[in-house]
Amino acid sequence: MKNLIKTLIVFSGIIIGGYLGSLAASVPALSFLAYGKALGLTNPLTLDLSIIKVTFGFMMDLNIASIIGLVIALFIVKKV
Repeated sequence: MKNLIKTLIVFSGIIIGGYLGSLAASVPALSFLAYGKALGLTNPLTLDLSIIKVTFGFMMDLNIASIIGLVIALFIVKKV
């Protein structure tokens, strides 16, 4: 249970940081926080077994603010 809470804190830090980075893109002094790259599969992989069709896909849009959020979340997890 404790590991689940730590994982949720880390994911929350990444998500909140990414959201703040997208908000900061419109502010000229903070626009550098929105700089980032999209990582992952651009075209999802599809496995068709005629009975069942499974699609695998993963995409992560990292920016500087989400990395800062990750660092803050890891600091909080260390304290918990």
